[in-house]
Amino acid sequence: MQQIIATEKAPLAIGPYSQAVAHNGLLYLSGQIALDPATGQLIEGDAAAQTERVLENLKAVLEAAGSSLDRVLKTTVYLKDLGEFARMNEVYARYFPENPPARATVEVARLPRDARVEIEAVALIG
Repeated sequence: MQQIIATEKAPLAIGPYSQAVAHNGLLYLSGQIALDPATGQLIEGDAAAQTERVLENLKAVLEAAGSSLDRVLKTTVYLKDLGEFARMNEVYARYFPENPPARATVEVARLPRDARVEIEAVALIG
């Protein structure tokens, strides 16, 4: 049976989707962009600043499900400009200092709210 995960410590869904869904010991996290959970507005800044906000949002959803960043198995990073890969990667490395998850990174034409970065994840629960 699946369980819907929601927390006010991360931006509320801006469409017909859940922040995360738990099923059979796995947690599937929807893509997060750099929305400030308090205001619902996209934060200003480059890919580094937005990556930090995105990962804080993912961390909040993980914690709401009883998980954590060190339980993440796989992420997919969507970048508006692959030229900002190094800035994103520097911040990303701070959040996954040991045994980082598997990852795919792709450049996309456009992201919701014209964000520079979006990251989705799959993690273990608990």
